[in-house]
Parts: sequence; structure tokens; C-alpha cells
Amino acid sequence: MSLRSKLSVLAIALSLAVPTLAAAQDLKVGYVDYQRVLLEVDDGKAAKVRLQKWLESRQKEIDGEQEALRREKETLDKQASAMSEETRIQKATDLQKKVYDLAQKWEKSRGEAAERERKEMEPIIGKIDSVISSIAERNGLGMVFEKRDSGLVFALNQYDLTNEVIRTYNSSKGGKGPAKDAPVAKDAPKK
Repeated sequence: MSLRSKLSVLAIALSLAVPTLAAAQDLKVGYVDYQRVLLEVDDGKAAKVRLQKWLESRQKEIDGEQEALRREKETLDKQASAMSEETRIQKATDLQKKVYDLAQKWEKSRGEAAERERKEMEPIIGKIDSVISSIAERNGLGMVFEKRDSGLVFALNQYDLTNEVIRTYNSSKGGKGPAKDAPVAKDAPKK
């Protein structure tokens, strides 16, 4: 390739890059710590309490069954010498099946917990997304990133919308969107 061709290609590349760089300078962005929002909005707190109560009741139930199996094993160990070989093997097999069933119940409980959490959080996430969209539109933001999952390594605090999202969500009736006269956070991105 001749020098003239190389210079032409470079000029074309620069002419394409300059408008893109200029547009990038006008791009306004923000970010949100979604996990913190979920934990701090009123609906999220209430959902967490409901989930925690459910988990505690399930754990109490499983702990009770586990304790009963432990006592049954102790009884079997104490009485094993007085039993026939066949009876002892049968009781040990039955106990082992109960232990296996309890482990299956625990696994099922974990799956149910994940499903319950998804069902509890899904409507809240939808409302949070709506609040974020409203804030982004109001502030003229081209993009809003999730702080943890976006690959965001560093951003100035002035671009953090988390507090504003929490305040707007909680001040709106049921979190359906920002209140009409929702206060603009002092830490919101500048227009």
C-alpha cells in the first residue's frame, strides 16, 4: 500500500472517529447499586422479612426432624445388641432411608426458597426498573449501569443514583413510579 493510500485510510478513520468521540462527550450516564436498592426499599425490606420467617419455619421443621432422627439413632445403638441381626439391619436401613428423605426435603426446601425469593422480588424489580427509567429520562441520562454486574470498576459518586432510586421508590405510592414532585437528590448527576 502506498503512503498516499495509508494517509487516505487514516484520514477516513479519523473522520469517522471524531463524531463518535464528540457524541460520547455528550453522553450522560449513571449507575445503581441494585442489591442495596432491593435491601433498602420498603417493599424489599418487607419481602425479606416474609422470606426470613418462611425460612426460619422451614429450618425449625427440618431441625426438629433431624433431632428426632438423632434420638432414633441413639436408641438403635443402645438396643442393637439385644436385637436379632435381621431386625437390627432392618431398623438401620429404615433409619438410613429417613436420613436420605430428610436430606431430599432440605434440598427441596432450598429450591422452594429460591423460587419464593424470585416471586417476591420480581414485582419489586419491575417497580425499581420503572423508577430508574424515570430518573434517567428526567436527568437526560443515556445509560444507567448496575454497579456490581456491569463490570464497572470505578465511577465518581456524583453518578451514583442509588440513594435517589431508594428515596423515589419509597416516596411513591407502592413504588409504581416516581412521585410527581419527588425531590431531586443532591447526589444526582448534573444535567
